[in-house]
Amino acid sequence: MGDGALEAFAAEVGASGPVAVEGARTRWSTGGDPAPGTRLLRAPEGITEHRPEEMTVRVRAGTSVEALHHELGALGQRTALPWRGGTVGGALAVGEDDACALGRGRVRDALLQVRYVSAEGAVVTGGGPTVKNVTGYDLCRLFVGSLGTLGLIGEVILRTNPVPPVSRWFRGEGADPFAAFDVLFRPSAVLFDGAATWVQLEGHAADVEAERRALSAVPAAGAGWTECDDGPVLPPQRWSFRPSELRHLDEAALGAYVASVGVGIVFASRAPLARQPSPALRSLAARVKHAFDPAGRLNPGRSVALLAS
Repeated sequence: MGDGALEAFAAEVGASGPVAVEGARTRWSTGGDPAPGTRLLRAPEGITEHRPEEMTVRVRAGTSVEALHHELGALGQRTALPWRGGTVGGALAVGEDDACALGRGRVRDALLQVRYVSAEGAVVTGGGPTVKNVTGYDLCRLFVGSLGTLGLIGEVILRTNPVPPVSRWFRGEGADPFAAFDVLFRPSAVLFDGAATWVQLEGHAADVEAERRALSAVPAAGAGWTECDDGPVLPPQRWSFRPSELRHLDEAALGAYVASVGVGIVFASRAPLARQPSPALRSLAARVKHAFDPAGRLNPGRSVALLAS
């Protein structure tokens, strides 16, 4: 970066002592809390370059997702990062997809380039401004969901996508969410809370209307499918399942929940049950961690193995 913000961030990180990046703390305890005595830093902020014609944006990790989408929205674009608050770096470090991932895409596919500070305090670049320029190891996907344990994200290039000209939400009381998913061509979201189903349809007006007519074939109680201003309020906790497992959720374990059909994400009022990672997963996570951070100074106390279990 020409203004030296990333170099200044690297100087703050240094090459010794436990250190972690603090964002908006919206997912602060994911994977465990930082170990006592960990030095907390802030990543640099700001959008440094937006190329709408290339559908990419270069943004610093400390920038809030809300601010990023506000700027992009002025030019009719958005990203796959979730709209539930937090910073760009935090969203990538946790790896949480938006509830409307069917329409917005996956976070791991949105990250084209990452510039991070290594455990040695050096600035490292992985990936490139376009997919065709990328060679070697896919560091970008490795960093999504890494919880800051492999490197401290300073700046990224994200893929953007157009804001559809029409976006409409529909709610069906008692409607089968899997039947709704099956009759639709490309819904942006199919969400289910155990009692009602919400569907987001996006695109050109004629296409959205055609999809609405297809949706009406799925039975819903009362007045049938009704249009609403927004989708359901999402509970704070996040569980991950295979999409097929959503047909058999343990509601007693989840509490109040909203499931994203076709994606496998479940937002719930209760924290996920503690599960011990398999020996193979624990071993793999340890080897990767040692390769990037042999001294264990980056985000000590957090475990990617626990997050992935």
